[in-house]
Amino acid sequence: MSDWPVHARIEGPIVMIGFGSIGKGTLPLIERHFSYDPARLVVIDPDDSDRKILDSRGIRFIHQAVTRDNYREFLTPLLTAGSGRGFCVNLSVDTSSIAIMELAREVGAFYIDTVIEPWPGLYFDAKLEPAARSNYALRETLLEARRRSPGGITAVSCCGANPGMVSWFVKQALLDIARDLNVETAGPQSREDWGRLAMRLGVKGIHIAERDTQRARHPKAPNVFVNTWSVEGFLSEGMQPAELGWGTHEKWMPDNGRRHASGCDAAIYMLQPGANTRVRSWTPTPRAQYGFLVTHNESISIADYFTLREGGRVVYRPTCHYAYHPCNDAVLSLHELFGRAGVIQDSHHILDEHEIVDGIDELGVLLYGHAKNAYWYGSQLSVEETRKLAPYQNATGLQVTSAVLAGMVWALENPDRGIVEADEMDFRRCLEIQRPYLGPVIGTYTDWTPLTGRPGLFPENIDPTDPWQFRNVLVG
Repeated sequence: MSDWPVHARIEGPIVMIGFGSIGKGTLPLIERHFSYDPARLVVIDPDDSDRKILDSRGIRFIHQAVTRDNYREFLTPLLTAGSGRGFCVNLSVDTSSIAIMELAREVGAFYIDTVIEPWPGLYFDAKLEPAARSNYALRETLLEARRRSPGGITAVSCCGANPGMVSWFVKQALLDIARDLNVETAGPQSREDWGRLAMRLGVKGIHIAERDTQRARHPKAPNVFVNTWSVEGFLSEGMQPAELGWGTHEKWMPDNGRRHASGCDAAIYMLQPGANTRVRSWTPTPRAQYGFLVTHNESISIADYFTLREGGRVVYRPTCHYAYHPCNDAVLSLHELFGRAGVIQDSHHILDEHEIVDGIDELGVLLYGHAKNAYWYGSQLSVEETRKLAPYQNATGLQVTSAVLAGMVWALENPDRGIVEADEMDFRRCLEIQRPYLGPVIGTYTDWTPLTGRPGLFPENIDPTDPWQFRNVLVG
């Protein structure tokens, strides 16, 4: 495309916090799809290795970290400079999403992020119980912030590819399954409507099923963690406890599975890191595969969103979790990391679009347990197409940055919705904005289940009465 649509105008300043792989990729989409005053765009990052991109455009860069001690005094004048509502685009690590979100709303600025990030220290604090280091706990701080300050200017939480885009995929997938099963639906409007549709269809659970086949020109070197997106972000979430939304159909819980003592009670966690927990899943290209049960916000928010209660009692909830097979170099990096008891590599490297020879990021949702067994709906974006669509990113990055774009447009079109999660946004509008950047978006059924081909040569502790029990999904 050469004539890219301008979706909205940002009247006030734009403050981008973080200029790593996602920040670099988001910048050209902001330039392409919004009208704004370029003199009022500022980028903040403690790392200035990519500032040449900004300098070549005449964009103001502040080489500084946003910290617990300075964020209010530092960000307030930037977000309030001049007239109009500003927009805080938080794409950083080691900053408190909740603190910055609340400040932005306090000064009348829009806000968006891709993850609920804490101040430094939480992920690797051995003094904290695993439950306190979980995404469940972080999401509860968001829900509490919403209770403290309902309504007001829109702040969009956790709006990247996943969490974010995949919540929109789930809704489209449900409508596709309803169509193919000839189940009449008047078009769900409310949270309860969507939960009732999922229950009527017999959806037992949802895998956020992803396979990254992007392949680097040069193989991974020893003592280097290689990834196609933020290494710090992946290490942080990968070392958190494995977490999953816990469905009402489940009959068995792992011995090291635990419920939370408070909150929405939509999820459980396991006493082991997610990046060292394997699950069986399926995506269209490799088909059956192992993935890592890495904790993600959407595992909890989707399960919570589709929960149905009657008289205070939960009558339906789908199991939901990430099943992530990263690029092969990242898998080797994880083996190296856990082989030496969690000692993190000295060097971190993100593969850029010039280093990758070929491959796709196949990211979608696998809805299972219904009358047609399982349905995968998602994006099959290749690095080749990514190069044609937008600069400074690989396929993994563009799936994230285009969701940030969609979330920003939706916020500007819905300016006074308060704090929202991706599950609560207009999925049709968001996908309409994002779709040009997703490559092929397909839906396909499969007859695969976690019991396909099992048991093999050795006995297994499986539940043959229900293929879609988590007992059969988890790799022992």
